[in-house]
Amino acid sequence: MLGRSSRLLVTLLVVPALGACSIGDVRRRPPVAPTPSAPTTTAPGPLPASFDEVRQVRVEVPERYDRPYVEFADARDGYALFAACDGKPLAPSCPALLYGTADGGRSWRKLRHPRPSAANQQLYTAPGLLVLLSEPHGWYTSTDGGTTFTHSRSGPPPVWVGAQGRFQVVESTGKVAEWDGRRLRPVPVQPDVPGINTVASRDDQIVVAGLHDGRPFAAISPDGGRRWFRQPVSPPDGEVAVLRAKIDPTGTAWLIGERPDRTSFPALWRQGGPGWTLVHPEDRPEQISSMVPVGGGMVVVTGPDGAGMVAGDRYHRMKWPLTGEHYLMALADGTFYARGPDDVVLASGLFLGPPHWIRVVLDHR
Repeated sequence: MLGRSSRLLVTLLVVPALGACSIGDVRRRPPVAPTPSAPTTTAPGPLPASFDEVRQVRVEVPERYDRPYVEFADARDGYALFAACDGKPLAPSCPALLYGTADGGRSWRKLRHPRPSAANQQLYTAPGLLVLLSEPHGWYTSTDGGTTFTHSRSGPPPVWVGAQGRFQVVESTGKVAEWDGRRLRPVPVQPDVPGINTVASRDDQIVVAGLHDGRPFAAISPDGGRRWFRQPVSPPDGEVAVLRAKIDPTGTAWLIGERPDRTSFPALWRQGGPGWTLVHPEDRPEQISSMVPVGGGMVVVTGPDGAGMVAGDRYHRMKWPLTGEHYLMALADGTFYARGPDDVVLASGLFLGPPHWIRVVLDHR
């Protein structure tokens, strides 16, 4: 375990790194039905550290509703969707209920859901943007905090497509494209990488990655897709099912190779020198639930044993109030955000030293 001074050093190194936005898959499964292949973890034990602040609010929602799906766009703006009752799918007697917060979960206001009765309800958010999918009726988009919505039937609304990032893979063609404010246009030169399934970018830097016959491949463009450099990827330490590219806020590129069971510690590469170097940290846990490169050569991990940090060639357990059921990500403003089954956790104030951990709980009667 890290000593007090080492933990402070790690915390300070994380500070300039937190600026990447993690936005969910447009076609993710409904929030009220667990993904069949989602990671399974043991029941959480006592938290390894206490929270600095708990923001617990009760709203007037009938008791028959299950816990809401909660998502934050940044440290202040978040939304909650109640969309299931008594563990059963949606029904006419269980219309979706929508709430929003503009003060980090200290208070919640009820919003008018534009289409509360539907076969499938989903919620997405990004800074300044709220998107609801009510199948089979279509998409509902708000840019004013849920006061008004614009309806579209055919596919995700353009404003949400643009929120996925400047550079993306076009699912129908497999090509790398750039969002020009209205549509996705193929970049000038396509990379020579088989099986591309992920794109990461920061300014004009683009990283693409994919798998072919179980082998990982990746390429980097420094100039918005005008030139590509395919660099060798060290063989993984075990089987990889999905390869994801990430660029941390300090510009370091990473590859994360998810295992077939999605729970075992993934293969991890860091770009540097002539190619991609496999990172195999000592004392790493066998299983994880989330992994976020945060900059300074470090990666934050959550898993059944709590939270930890990959720094250099070692894994360090961190005394943070996170369990294996918390899925960690970094929001657009650099806030740590972890979604759990009964709460969400926000961490801020990193410039002042250790994180300020805030637990947000939305109860209903």
